[in-house]
Amino acid sequence: MTTFARLLLRRVALLIALLAAVFVAVDLLPGNTARAVLGREATPEQVAAKERELGLDRPLAVRFIDWISGVATGDFGRTARGRSINELLADKFPPTLLLGGLALAVAVLASVPLGAWWATRSRGAAARVLQPGTTVAAAVPEFVLATLLIMVFSLATGWLPAVAITGRSGFPVSADMLVLPVLALAIPQIGWNTRVVRAALADAARAPHVETAVLDGLSTPHVLARYLVPFAAPTIVASFATTVGLLLGGALVVETIFNYPGLGAVLAGSVADRDTSVVAAVVALSGMVIMLMLAVADGIRAWSLRGRR
Repeated sequence: MTTFARLLLRRVALLIALLAAVFVAVDLLPGNTARAVLGREATPEQVAAKERELGLDRPLAVRFIDWISGVATGDFGRTARGRSINELLADKFPPTLLLGGLALAVAVLASVPLGAWWATRSRGAAARVLQPGTTVAAAVPEFVLATLLIMVFSLATGWLPAVAITGRSGFPVSADMLVLPVLALAIPQIGWNTRVVRAALADAARAPHVETAVLDGLSTPHVLARYLVPFAAPTIVASFATTVGLLLGGALVVETIFNYPGLGAVLAGSVADRDTSVVAAVVALSGMVIMLMLAVADGIRAWSLRGRR
């Protein structure tokens, strides 16, 4: 078995273990799924009947095995209220994917040039500005940053809307409603990835062939493109692959703050209903996207290291 296959199997096993933990965690939450669906006025007999209908009277392990078996065939099951989870995810995942994709694009477009600038001017103004700036940006949680952005750009100046209004398409009705959620997600990742890019390029710059290229009088852009970036690419790409997971996790919080029509609202509602299948489906879908990005990062790493072993 190849190294890549072993790594993929390990990640799949980790995802299954995480989903099992989600089932246990939601089951331990106070409350009752059947009563949450039926309402407070439901009689004990109605609640018991609903539990049998939903299969909640079965052992948790049996319910998890049945659910994960369905996931293996592409069927996430149905919500406690009877809707297909596949349809629910198909409606709500694209807006979250748009939000996370825009935030990832902003993070890449900002952190790569900033990290390169910092790496090539490590003793100048770049270091004095980016050293504390990236530390603060990476340390601020998304929900704190989202609140600050709303206070400044919505309440104080009125430049941008504080909430997203959904159109018939399921997406925000105007592009300006995306600005603050995207910034709230992207800024911490810009701070972190700028430091990663700078460190990766600085490590690559210590290689003997790079020092020789500098002594030969090659220009800084040429040295970056020809000698530094290919050697630093595996570390940088792996960092951005990890960023995808952080963006998806952060999006669930940011969406709630900005009333954004994505998986955040689905997750909040499913937790309120104690709907284990929906919570696990959101985690599974996010995990699949993260594994895909990590596989891409592994492929780029293998390509960049070809002939160097």
